[in-house]
Amino acid sequence: MKVEKLDGGGIAVLHPKGSIIGNKETDDLRSELEKLGKEGNTKAVINLAKVTYINSTGLGVLIAGYNDYKQRKGQIKLCNVAESIENVFVITKLTSVFDIYKTEKEAVGSFAS
Repeated sequence: MKVEKLDGGGIAVLHPKGSIIGNKETDDLRSELEKLGKEGNTKAVINLAKVTYINSTGLGVLIAGYNDYKQRKGQIKLCNVAESIENVFVITKLTSVFDIYKTEKEAVGSFAS
């Protein structure tokens, strides 16, 4: 998984790919979020452009990350969410939990406001 640190390291951008269903990519996402948390990161964007499918296990990783960031007064934002994956967020009402942006630039820029 590609992880970028922007704005002098203040904003982390994660780029998971494939299916987030409890496989290696899911473990990598969980590990990266935990690592960023231990480093004290409070601003993360998860770019879902290359994610093809997500199930309850993947949603659980995102929710756990969200809760960890929230406890530390931080935020996780999502971007480039495919329509099929966004439907999962709508059905599970997670659109009321996560801030979802069309582009990575919009998501990163939202931290400035």
